Amino acid sequence: MSNGNLSIDQVQGGTVYDSTGDKVGEVSSVYLDDSTGQPAFATVSTGWFGTRESFVPLRDATVRGDEIHVPHTKDTIKDAPNIDADAHVSEAEEAELFRYYDYQGGTGTTGTDSVGTGSVGTGSMGTGTDAVDSDHESIVRREEELHVGTERVESGRLRIRKHVVTDHETVTVPVEREEVEIVREPLDGTSTGTRGDLGDDEIEVTLSEERPVVDKRVVDAERIGVDRRTVVDNETVQADVAREEIDIDREGDTRR
Repeated sequence: MSNGNLSIDQVQGGTVYDSTGDKVGEVSSVYLDDSTGQPAFATVSTGWFGTRESFVPLRDATVRGDEIHVPHTKDTIKDAPNIDADAHVSEAEEAELFRYYDYQGGTGTTGTDSVGTGSVGTGSMGTGTDAVDSDHESIVRREEELHVGTERVESGRLRIRKHVVTDHETVTVPVEREEVEIVREPLDGTSTGTRGDLGDDEIEVTLSEERPVVDKRVVDAERIGVDRRTVVDNETVQADVAREEIDIDREGDTRR
């Protein structure tokens, strides 16, 4: 449904979505064209914890249930001119908004003649000022709500590295060796059955022994890795929140 058929009931309490389908925020206030009484602008809670009110034009907006889809990006809406959302919007401020969205939004965005020459009225979540309900004069009391979220930041780094260290090891290895012992056996001259002549002779015996041999090879000894787990802690966040209070002064009335 286009802006030409939008009513306050369709806009107030709705949620604004940008041209890509991303959620921008909840509608805080509805601003009416003084000359037509039609919704011309809405303010959306943006910024950290929704502390900023950003103006977005409702021309070419499409309503789907409680979703209000506008042809502007979230960044464009968040960077809109900062105008006091508690006051009546002047013609100069209205023109500034139109110039901004014409430049940022390109074709199809709200034009400077879309709400006529009058200024824009203001309302808040349908309770509004006399621009929304001409039978009552009222002001809107606002207060800040504390919304606490979380963000993930780098808390530290773990580095695992390896380097070569030389250790000195002592290993005892059993080794064998051959030793000789001279054995003399008496002979009686007839037991061999042979006779020999005198002369020189010799025999040669080879001895052997074992020696330790060192051989080294690289083997896989251990695998080192890192397992990460999430631990939930509770932290207390403190912040100051502001609220508006109402003071009523009645002149010329002695009644209490």
